[in-house]
Amino acid sequence: MGSRNSDEADGLFHKDRHVHGGMPEKYLDDDALAHEAEDERVDAGLDPFNPDDVPPATDTPPLDTNIRDTEQYQEERAEIRREEDKGELLIEGERAPFPPARYDE
Repeated sequence: MGSRNSDEADGLFHKDRHVHGGMPEKYLDDDALAHEAEDERVDAGLDPFNPDDVPPATDTPPLDTNIRDTEQYQEERAEIRREEDKGELLIEGERAPFPPARYDE
């Protein structure tokens, strides 16, 4: 199982052990070195995958507005206040003492 950049990486890295391993003639990118090292870990079976090759998450970002600022929240709150003012709002677990004499809606 080879890495997707193995041809490109072969040109950047010297794998000949007879060549001095000191400072390279041209500077290598640290990110490219880290990516190649992770690919080698995957090839050796030490890691199941290279995290750099995983696409970003597709979750939608959280809302940037407060829920209380939405129109739906304002409408629902107004309805609760209207029912509370008319005595129509029941608390959970309570029963209405009797049915209303007439229905508004």
